[in-house]
Amino acid sequence: MKLESLIQAIPVKQISGNTNKEISGLDSDSRNIQQDFLFVAVKGTAVDGHQFIDKAIESGATAIVCEEMPENITPTTTYIQVSDSKEALGLLASKWYANPSRQLTLVGVTGTNGKTTIATLLYEMFRLFGEKAGLLSTVCNYIDEKAVPATHTTPDPITLNKLLREMVDAGCRYAFMEVSSHSADQKRIAGLDFDGGIFTNLTRDHLDYHKTVEAYLKAKKSFFDHLPKNAFALTNLDDKSGMVMLQNTKAAKHTYSLKTLADYKGRIIESRLDGTTLEINGREVEVQFVGKFNAYNLLAVYGATCLLGENPEKALIKLSMLIPVAGRFQTIHSPEKYTVIIDYAHTPDALANVLGSIREVVGKKGRIITVVGAGGNRDKGKRPIMAQEAVKISDRVILTSDNPRFEEPEDILSDMRAGLSPQQLRQVLSISDRREAIKTATQFAQPGDVILIAGKGHEDYQEIKGVKYHFNDKEEVEKIFKEYDQSEK
Repeated sequence: MKLESLIQAIPVKQISGNTNKEISGLDSDSRNIQQDFLFVAVKGTAVDGHQFIDKAIESGATAIVCEEMPENITPTTTYIQVSDSKEALGLLASKWYANPSRQLTLVGVTGTNGKTTIATLLYEMFRLFGEKAGLLSTVCNYIDEKAVPATHTTPDPITLNKLLREMVDAGCRYAFMEVSSHSADQKRIAGLDFDGGIFTNLTRDHLDYHKTVEAYLKAKKSFFDHLPKNAFALTNLDDKSGMVMLQNTKAAKHTYSLKTLADYKGRIIESRLDGTTLEINGREVEVQFVGKFNAYNLLAVYGATCLLGENPEKALIKLSMLIPVAGRFQTIHSPEKYTVIIDYAHTPDALANVLGSIREVVGKKGRIITVVGAGGNRDKGKRPIMAQEAVKISDRVILTSDNPRFEEPEDILSDMRAGLSPQQLRQVLSISDRREAIKTATQFAQPGDVILIAGKGHEDYQEIKGVKYHFNDKEEVEKIFKEYDQSEK
């Protein structure tokens, strides 16, 4: 593509050099630069891409997009100065891949909890309607049926637009994606044409990056601020930030709620460990999901499906056919008649929601044993709160390791225990080895009990000192059950 054509996608401050040249690719990582590439110098949180302009030129870059013009100008290189290179990267990536988001009905889902479930269920919903669809999520990306491993909740702009282009080429009409606060703040979604946005909820998370809850909220809200007039904005009316998200949006505003009058009003009629009887807009439906938080997720899915033009009656039928996402309230029944639930809950609010849902169903008929940890090199302030939420509803708590990264697991557990009173500590065990913690929980369990293994969900690794070791909560539980079966024979 000609450089002069490519840079029409971005607001330019000044140009130095010839724009009548062919560009063979673009990247913001100087290590990926090849001959005749365009290098976009982005100021990141840890590294400033402007420091690698010379390296990019040495590797073959013939054009540079930057916020600050370098002191030493190479005569054969074209320099394009912009006020915001993060935004420019998104716009250029969209243009490079021929604006694939304009050829798709693209819906973004943002919020602290529920993003993965809602995006994935919308993808599954529209496939049940016979449509070809794509998915961009924390667990896995999909181009119709083809799985593409996910590395980030929201990929970088180049990967993002490449995947969207592949969806278009594969005949997809719809695409559903998680929009993380990081991606909104870093403008990874700049240049994308969204047809809808969904807000789930806002609770404490990612403060290691955003520093304040206000900054975190602002990042989420920016997604809705940029939605176009012809899009829809669907928000959780029961969350205190629900309507705040829509204050400045140009999109058509819609709401869902379990508590008050809304466009999509739900009510839980009956909860069981194998599902829920829900009422949505006056119609009953049996779903294979448990808990109030999942009722909210399903309301969002139903609402978005209707807003995308599907028949409400048919949408309810398809809703009843949907199954839980891997690692999200995933239920396994033991040979010894207790239940294990594996869930990704890694924020205090998510943990409280999952435990509250379990207690609602179990009542006083069984005990709740919770295995939970907190990630290393992340927001330390939520560690004692996680422990407090676990102890509030559980009968027994085992604090354990959860991706300690470069921290010592014992230090993380110490931070968690600091939030508990001497009395609460009596119902708590600390076992830093996650495998051992899960095994201990199963040894405590009796018929009718529920074990919640929280924090990792679908993840199949433990990150320790920069190395990812294979580890999957579900696999560990299945090994224990298999050993039990063999011992019984």
